[in-house]
Amino acid sequence: MKLMSLVNLINQAFRFVIQTSQEYNIDESHALKHSLEVFNYANNIYDDEVNKFPYLKDQREIISLSAIVHDMCDKKYLDENNGIINIKNHMTGYLPDHELEVVSKIIQTMSYSKVKENGFPDLGEYQHAYHIVREADLLAAYDLDRCIIYRMMRHKYNYTDSLNESKDLFENRILNYRRDNLFVTNYSKNKSALLHKKALVDLEKLDAILKIIH
Repeated sequence: MKLMSLVNLINQAFRFVIQTSQEYNIDESHALKHSLEVFNYANNIYDDEVNKFPYLKDQREIISLSAIVHDMCDKKYLDENNGIINIKNHMTGYLPDHELEVVSKIIQTMSYSKVKENGFPDLGEYQHAYHIVREADLLAAYDLDRCIIYRMMRHKYNYTDSLNESKDLFENRILNYRRDNLFVTNYSKNKSALLHKKALVDLEKLDAILKIIH
């Protein structure tokens, strides 16, 4: 893997995120800021894992692209199959076709709901790359404001309704990530423990806000 090819891929991928978000009205909870956060977490996990699994060096472009564009086929905003086609069309020439197919498989099977329903897919030699991207997205989900933004922007809820629904989501889903053994890498296990503690504090503050509002 050449450094310049990775740089070009990353730049093209973020351009694609901006363009797609504008075209399909993807709000900021799933657009550029979220892509950046997941990309950064994926890099952190990669850096922690690559010495133990040197073959990941040959998969960094797959990991990077998957992390950046993973929500650009989210069925909440557009047809999933059309989103995958758009990704392949825009990234042709930046990755070989067979690696673009791996990216497609990763982002179509990494969501919390699909993992809960179907378990982890078998992606063979790309299994660890899959977990890196999937865990990066889970770590980025420990963001209470992101939950609130999604409900206000996508569902047009008012602030207090968004607060209440976000609180329920955290208590019934996100705070169960660790109990459900969704993290397999050491970085994510350690980072999620810190984020879990912060989320508990954030929820206490949220309860205080709700009491004032009500």
